[in-house]
Amino acid sequence: MLKYSKVFVLVAFVFLFAMCNQKSKSDSDKETILKGSVDVTVDETIKPIVEDQVAVFEGTYYDAKIKIKAKSEGELINDLLDQKAKVVIIARNLTEDELRRFEKSKIKPRVTPFAKDAIALISNKSNNDTLIALKNVIDFMQGKADPKIKGLVFDNPNSSTVRYMLELAKVKEIPKNGVFSFKTNDEVIKFVSENNGMIGVVGVNWLSQPSTNMIETIKKINVLSVKGLNDDKYYNPSQNDLAEVKYPLARDLFIINCQGYSGLGMGFASFIAGDIGQRIVLKSGLLPVRTPGRKLKIRNQIINDKE
Repeated sequence: MLKYSKVFVLVAFVFLFAMCNQKSKSDSDKETILKGSVDVTVDETIKPIVEDQVAVFEGTYYDAKIKIKAKSEGELINDLLDQKAKVVIIARNLTEDELRRFEKSKIKPRVTPFAKDAIALISNKSNNDTLIALKNVIDFMQGKADPKIKGLVFDNPNSSTVRYMLELAKVKEIPKNGVFSFKTNDEVIKFVSENNGMIGVVGVNWLSQPSTNMIETIKKINVLSVKGLNDDKYYNPSQNDLAEVKYPLARDLFIINCQGYSGLGMGFASFIAGDIGQRIVLKSGLLPVRTPGRKLKIRNQIINDKE
């Protein structure tokens, strides 16, 4: 009898040890702000800057894995509202109607602004006129003919650039004639580089950080200076003109987290809004929401190396 009791105790001990070990393993696999994996759905027009952020983040935190899913703004918002996407990066804030839908689902989105972006207008290199008035573009969006614009070229009918220009022109849909759309910003750039008279509408990030296979193509296009509706001067989609609030086609970028817990999405948002993330934004050609600090080392005396 005693023999069987010892066997029972031994079996119970082994079972408890295995359970504890399994629990420890489960805890170690649990997602935290700096560990685990998460899908991030990204507005296709700002994909390059997000890829840079992810590369540095994963290189800093080896246990963190972020998978980027690039989609049009329309698809991205639908996924977010249907709770198919928990973390998204988008070129606008949530609307009041969208916030009310989250409130009904008892979800409180965490919204973190991290950069100011620009929509760039581009033309073929053979076009010597590198100036364009925003009013001309709006008139074209309203269906009015313009001798300077043969056609407008967008990346996607559901993209953030289309939505932005529709709102600016105060129309519900793009004209049936003279407007072309593709799937990506790279396709827009390529089409404009091959067709004189066309005006491309792209996220400036695709021009400041082109992929290797697009470098030669970008040399065949001009980035146009734009005159605003209430201005008499032309401005570029540069960091300086964005900082001085002069470029008329500027927009803010946000990371929206609907995970509902302190997961990797929160850690990534904090990283992007932090010092390193803001330096990446600055290097990309976009404007960070806060200027990264610079540390200056002051010496009490000058060391003369040439003695």
